[in-house]
Amino acid sequence: MANTLRPEDARRPSAKAFLELATNERRGKLKVFLGMAPGVGKTYAMLSAARALKREGLDVVVGVVETHGRSETAALLDGLDVLPRRTVSYRNRTLMEFDIDAAIARRPALLLVDEFAHTNAPGLVHPKRYQDVEGVLQAGIDVWTTLNIQHLESLTDVVERIAGITVRETVPDKVLERADEIVVVDLPPEDLIQRLKEGKVYLPDNARRAMDQFFQMGNLTALRELALRRTADRVDEQMLSQLRRQGIEGPWPTAERLMVCVGDDELAEPVVRAAARMATALKSDWIAVHVVQSEREQTDRGSVRRMEKAMRLADRLGATTVRLRAKDLTAEVLAYAKRNNITQIIVGRSRPQLLDRWRGKSFSTELVAEAAGPSVTVVAPDAPLAPLSSPWHLPDISEFWSGGIAAVVAVAGGVIAGRMLEKITQLPNLSMIFLFAVLVCALRFGTYSAVAAAVLSFLAFNFFFIDPRYTLTIASPYELFGLLIFLVVAAATGGLAGRLREQANATRERAEATQALYEFSGKLSATTEIDDVLWLLAAQSAALVKGKSIILLEHANELSIAGGWPPDDTLGTADWAAARWAHRNGEPAGYLTETMPSAAFQFRPLIASAGPVGVLGVVPGDADEALPSATGSALQSFADQAAVAIERTRLFEQAAKAATAAESERLRGVLLSSISHDLRTPLASILGSATSLRQLGDRMRKQDRADLLATIEEEATRLSSFVSNLLDMTKVETGLLDIRRDWVDVADAVRGAAARARKIFPARHIETVIAANLPLIRGDAAMLEQVMFNLIDNAHKYSPPESVTRVSITPATGGGLHIRVTDDGIGIPPEALNKVFDKFYRAHVGDGRAPGTGLGLSICAGIVSAMGGTISAQSPIADGKGTEISILLPAGEESVSTETSPKDTA
Repeated sequence: MANTLRPEDARRPSAKAFLELATNERRGKLKVFLGMAPGVGKTYAMLSAARALKREGLDVVVGVVETHGRSETAALLDGLDVLPRRTVSYRNRTLMEFDIDAAIARRPALLLVDEFAHTNAPGLVHPKRYQDVEGVLQAGIDVWTTLNIQHLESLTDVVERIAGITVRETVPDKVLERADEIVVVDLPPEDLIQRLKEGKVYLPDNARRAMDQFFQMGNLTALRELALRRTADRVDEQMLSQLRRQGIEGPWPTAERLMVCVGDDELAEPVVRAAARMATALKSDWIAVHVVQSEREQTDRGSVRRMEKAMRLADRLGATTVRLRAKDLTAEVLAYAKRNNITQIIVGRSRPQLLDRWRGKSFSTELVAEAAGPSVTVVAPDAPLAPLSSPWHLPDISEFWSGGIAAVVAVAGGVIAGRMLEKITQLPNLSMIFLFAVLVCALRFGTYSAVAAAVLSFLAFNFFFIDPRYTLTIASPYELFGLLIFLVVAAATGGLAGRLREQANATRERAEATQALYEFSGKLSATTEIDDVLWLLAAQSAALVKGKSIILLEHANELSIAGGWPPDDTLGTADWAAARWAHRNGEPAGYLTETMPSAAFQFRPLIASAGPVGVLGVVPGDADEALPSATGSALQSFADQAAVAIERTRLFEQAAKAATAAESERLRGVLLSSISHDLRTPLASILGSATSLRQLGDRMRKQDRADLLATIEEEATRLSSFVSNLLDMTKVETGLLDIRRDWVDVADAVRGAAARARKIFPARHIETVIAANLPLIRGDAAMLEQVMFNLIDNAHKYSPPESVTRVSITPATGGGLHIRVTDDGIGIPPEALNKVFDKFYRAHVGDGRAPGTGLGLSICAGIVSAMGGTISAQSPIADGKGTEISILLPAGEESVSTETSPKDTA
């Protein structure tokens, strides 16, 4: 059955359009007053519209407005709230800048920020004012701003060709594309020139210079067309978005996909800007691709810098940047274009190499000839590019001297070796010695040194070994031919060996980065402690960038230094600001980035699945060079893996805390169950006896009433003991147990506990053995007596009624006292010996009395520990039964002898 389209489906709104709308609702609205040149009235128009809203009751605040001495503009500021500027000292000058913090703290409904492309003074949070505006928009504040068309990043080269000026302050095109509204402030060029002549734009001297250079009719007409075209494109895009949100059917134009090939020559940036303009005009996504030949490594630092700068420019302009490696550049570019459905390829006219000139081919011409799907646009330079004289880059000064000296030394060594061999034997192939010297220079010092050694070997071999010797003339034609062949072979062999060395060095660097990533991943997988993760990340990151690193983690919504290599616990103000920005926005910040580049560290966020957990900061060993792409990718992999590991360790900690909480909850349940049972029994007895006395007191016999009163007293005493034990245990656990440090005669404490036990348990037998001349100890007599009573009570509970409980006190070896409480009971299982002093633990059923709370021995252990002693249990002690509880108490500072009977039994 065929599917039919219902009418309501035909007008179904686009999900993507609604997603974009929802995203924009969370941020402030941006309105840009766009003009073709200074003086057209952008600021005047913005202030006039703002004053109208102010009269309607809207909270309008001026963040920063530059009047440039224009009285009409300055008059419009009257009646508007103006934020104070932020003062910044720079090179003995005081600069007044926009204060983003004050603006966000004020939180107006509408904020006016003039000169969108302005460059901030060094040391502020953002290097550009448009980044300040983005921060204000993220805070949910609407912003109006002004911009001239020449400040768009993709148009700077066009403006330079039109007006002959270099634009220093630029705004990425994607920032303007995110604007909610663009208002063109238009003025005919003739009227603008007239305003300039009347002194309404610049002072007279500046006005004359401006008219001679920038404010010319042709320049202004071209800039006016650029502004109107860009605004028309923006209006068309807004209309399409509105149609998508309303679900109105197309037909929609098929989306174009552009790809720009980024090289490493002077044409790289103009090609990127041209691609950005085309992508904006076509409203399409675009990709910036740089392809490196597998057998040829780029070692020229200038070329690498140009390529990296162009790729960063493409990223700022909204492109997706991709780096590829291939043997055949043309085939790889076309294959990538086919895989990614590219419809247009933009490439710069290739710089002709010597071989390319002989063949009549270059990369751009081959791409045009072999493209069988996408259209190819070749961007031509303003002036013809000079061909390269050789495929090798010129060496720097250090390479020049080291390579040249090495070539001279190697050839001189070859001459000496050849002369010595001539004296020993006649060799027809002495040229091999010089070929060996060329190879040594190539493998050790590179291509330049090899070529120099080949030329020197050519001259030295002719001068010292070819007749007539010691001249540069050659007698035989075949000798000349052989010498030329030697020069070609030596130069080619040296060049190939030098290229092989350069490729080996680059391969080694990539292998080192890969090996570091492999080792980091392996070690990271075995770490379970967060300190190990941080140490590993800091050490490996510092080794990767050949510099230093620092790690900051979030605690209580604030970053703090958690590790670093080498260890460091300080950061500058700019570094702290960059770290917080990177953590808050989830993007790199600091050194060699677009945000706070004055910072010493480059910070990368550590983002886990639940969000950012901290930042990683690095300082490259070579501070003058940007991180290579391979190193940057490996560093980002370090950060991503470390963030996951940090999150994993924290989850382990949370799981452990959850297990502890669950165990605590279980123990709490056990405690409540035990206490409820232990308290319910005496309370039931008390309640029953009291009820019987109240209801039947007069009719009961005197003896029965006495028994009930005795029951009430006994159960109340038992209840008091339970409550006392709970309070004592709470004091022990919280450290609030008040232990006095008085002189205590342990013998008296033992006698008091025994007497108390005999009174409560008259049928039980207690035997005390107290040695003579016992020293006094420092402690609490009442607490010690409570300990002894608990131990005697525990011994009674788990031993037969006819057995004897023995208590002995003897001097301990090394000083102090040794107290033992033994019984002849059933004993304690071996596996329970380490648990009997735990809370709520009961090994056996007692003597028939209601079970206790399991706190008696725990309280004993806490009191003994507070008095500086130790307590332990041993079982069995004789014939497989019996238990002995031993206490060791330290002696006091002074010993006082006490005369005590050797044995006191009852």
